[in-house]
Amino acid sequence: MFTADQIKAAHSQVKSGADFPAYIQAIKALGVTHYEAFVVDGHTDYHGGDNHTATVPAKYEALTIADTANIAVFKAELLAHQQGKTNYLTFIQMCASTGIEKWAICMDKMTCTYYDKAGNEVLIEQIPE
Repeated sequence: MFTADQIKAAHSQVKSGADFPAYIQAIKALGVTHYEAFVVDGHTDYHGGDNHTATVPAKYEALTIADTANIAVFKAELLAHQQGKTNYLTFIQMCASTGIEKWAICMDKMTCTYYDKAGNEVLIEQIPE
């Protein structure tokens, strides 16, 4: 089973949103089936077979998540990030300010679903393979 250290090593290769698809392939190869990344402090729960979970702890001081999602701004800034125009911390700060609480990745479906504070799906994207 995978460890938090293996996940962190794979994540260290991500310099911008453009690197995200390769990261997904790397952790999928480790046995990750899905994960949830929390914007508030950057902790992430990675799940695999046999109820295996590895948690990567908080990466930064807690952020305040906006109570209401600003979907139009979020989508525009997400696109910029995916094109490599912003770094990860800038992306995280944008998520917080536009009301995104977390995202969940499903390896089987190769989707990334973004959620607001109320648990509503804000956006579901297909991850390029």
